[in-house]
Formats: sequence, structure tokens, C-alpha cells
Amino acid sequence: MNIVTLLPFIVLIGAMFLMTRSAKNKQRQAAKMRDAMSPGTGVRTIGGMYATVKEIRDDTVLLEVAPGTHALYAKNAVGAVLEEEEYERIVNGAPADLEVGDTVVPDDASSLTSDDDAAVGSKVDFEKSSDEDGDDSGADGDARRAAADAKSEQAEGDDQPEDAKRKGTDSE
Repeated sequence: MNIVTLLPFIVLIGAMFLMTRSAKNKQRQAAKMRDAMSPGTGVRTIGGMYATVKEIRDDTVLLEVAPGTHALYAKNAVGAVLEEEEYERIVNGAPADLEVGDTVVPDDASSLTSDDDAAVGSKVDFEKSSDEDGDDSGADGDARRAAADAKSEQAEGDDQPEDAKRKGTDSE
């Protein structure tokens, strides 16, 4: 056999070795992180729920998901062990590094708009009204304009009542 024919197999075996090695490193780091858990530690599950560790067992962990509410989870379901400051900031919404006088950026853009009455009254109406002379394009717009012109000419020239016009009788 030639070395050129064996080269693809060697590359494939090398890639498989590197992939399994990185997966094992990730598993090792996750196990190390889970071993760092202790009662009272804040964690985030892989489902995104934040809880406090109450008791650690062999393959499971007892979490307090709400005051007085406990749930039993597999250790593999713990996605991250959080530091105390980070857990308090996320769960209680208490910014740890915010001091009096610091600027707080709002979550929405309501503070970016002005509170002037002029700003409220300056709303733009995008609805097209029927009596506006808009840019009616096409045959439909031309037909509407022609019908409106004919109606106005007829109204100026005739003094007959409308019902007499329909019957075809002259009142003169």
C-alpha cells in the first residue's frame, strides 16, 4: 500500500482523537464545576432556572427553587455554579457595584422621547382620506376623478329634484 492511500485514514483518525479529547476536557471541567457546589451556593440549571443548593447527594442535588419549595435534580442538570454576587444580582435584581449618584440606563427607550405637548400633537396621519387629491395612478384613479367631475357639472346645471331625474320626467 502506498502512503498516499493511507493519508486520508490517518487524518480521519487524528480528527476523531482531537474531538474526543476536547469532549473529555469539557466533561472534566463540568464535573469539577459540579464538585465545587456546596450548600448555599447559587446555581443555574440547564433549563435556565436559578436556585440555591440545599443538599448534595451522590448523583442528585436538592435545590431550593423558591422560599420553602425544594426540587430534586440530577447533578448533570446543573449548568453553572454562580458566584454569590452574580447570583444575588440576577435573582434579587440588586446591582452590586451601583453606588449613589451613578447613572442608570433604562431597559426601554421611553426616557429618550420628549415629554413636550408639541411632540404628542405632531403625530403623522398615514391614512389616505377620500377627499384628498392624491396621486391616483392607473385607470381606477382616472375613472374616479372623471366620475367626480361629471357629478359636479351635473349638479351645477340641473335644478331638477333627484327623483325626477331618475324617472326621466321634466318638471318644467
